Amino acid sequence: MSVVLRHRSRTLSRHLYYYSASSSSSSTKVPILYKPEDSENVAVTLQLLSWGRGASGQLGGGIEENRLYPTPVANLVVPRSSFAFSPTPGRLHSNPADPKPFLNDGKGPVVEVQVGVSCGLFHSSLLVDGKLWIWGKGDGGRLGFGHENPVFVPTLNPHLDSVRSVALGGLHSVALTSEGEVFTWGYGGFGALGHSVYHRELYPRLVEGSWSGKIRHIATSGTHTAAITESGELYTWGRDEGDGRLGLGPGKGPNEGGGLSIPSKVKELPMSVAAVSCGGFFTMVLTEQGQLWNWGANSNYELGRGDKVGGWKPKPIPSLEDIRVVQIASGGYHALALTDDGKVLSWGHGGHGQLGHSSIENQKLPLQIEALSQQNVVYIACGGSSSAAITDEGKLYMWGNASQLGVPGLPEVQRPVEVKFLMEDDGLGLHNVISVAVGASHAMCLVSR
Repeated sequence: MSVVLRHRSRTLSRHLYYYSASSSSSSTKVPILYKPEDSENVAVTLQLLSWGRGASGQLGGGIEENRLYPTPVANLVVPRSSFAFSPTPGRLHSNPADPKPFLNDGKGPVVEVQVGVSCGLFHSSLLVDGKLWIWGKGDGGRLGFGHENPVFVPTLNPHLDSVRSVALGGLHSVALTSEGEVFTWGYGGFGALGHSVYHRELYPRLVEGSWSGKIRHIATSGTHTAAITESGELYTWGRDEGDGRLGLGPGKGPNEGGGLSIPSKVKELPMSVAAVSCGGFFTMVLTEQGQLWNWGANSNYELGRGDKVGGWKPKPIPSLEDIRVVQIASGGYHALALTDDGKVLSWGHGGHGQLGHSSIENQKLPLQIEALSQQNVVYIACGGSSSAAITDEGKLYMWGNASQLGVPGLPEVQRPVEVKFLMEDDGLGLHNVISVAVGASHAMCLVSR
């Protein structure tokens, strides 16, 4: 996901605050990956933390390790700013529930810095001011450095510039630039890269789709990818083994080995869409008005319609037709939806407690997570079998697969539990969580200090 840091911000998420301090200190133990030239206006340190399993280097700490608690990986020193979200997989860009922005104090020029984080299967990324830092397992070329070696610390990829958002998949990676172009790289099996061929790409390569105009929104999962044009048309490509996750219909399916390597328009959507989220074997979209449509596999009630009938044709979820959804998030076999009044609904497979209902039962229909009913949630995320939510107070809650939760000693089946941060004597103050990304066995978050 991406966060825009700017002096004059158009929107402001409710859990983020305006800082007026004249300077920020930072821990000497944690590397500073970004610092503006004009340090006089510096006010905020953003800190990247990671936890979970890191045998492939995906935690970014420089060694093979497992971390029980969120641990600092890098610091970003940013100008005195207010905060706003830029397009993020599954999240509506325009959210009327966001309050009016704070304005710059007029003491300096308008500055904009984009920051975003993403977790893949065994790799991670950090987006800073159009630059992509990436690390973790290198098999298949998913890091885009021209080789397949692992990288154990955040490393700048010199082959991309002006990056606006990043989505990491299983063995591949996807980036959207500020010019509206999509680049993919990594393992090309099943067509996940969209290059009309199935071999791997060791460097970022432009996706030459048949769409007209620019792309404004991207999403990916283990093996399939989606992109939305400025006019609201959806294109998909990648794996589809008869479950219909690409939404293309009969005769439009795999052209080789269970995959489709040619970006193709989802023609059965009767309206334009604004956001998309790719699950393990299903796909969800949101309209600008917050209506949720989905399609694909449904053997674990992933489509939330009360039955196990799946299929390629996009349909709305009947029980949500009168509810405005502002963000969707997809796991391997489960899904979350965030409503415009800060409530979280979940459905699908519950075997690891990832639905947050104090049960390992599957959920046939979207059901509000009662443990979060007293919280005003502003952001959600899914991993393969875990889930996360951020409140307007900057608190992070997680539930599901115990290895990813950053809360040691808990049983796997549980309701949402707040993730606590170990306080170091670094002079940076409290942790206000502003974003979270969850992979298959690890997680990362950005906090303002």
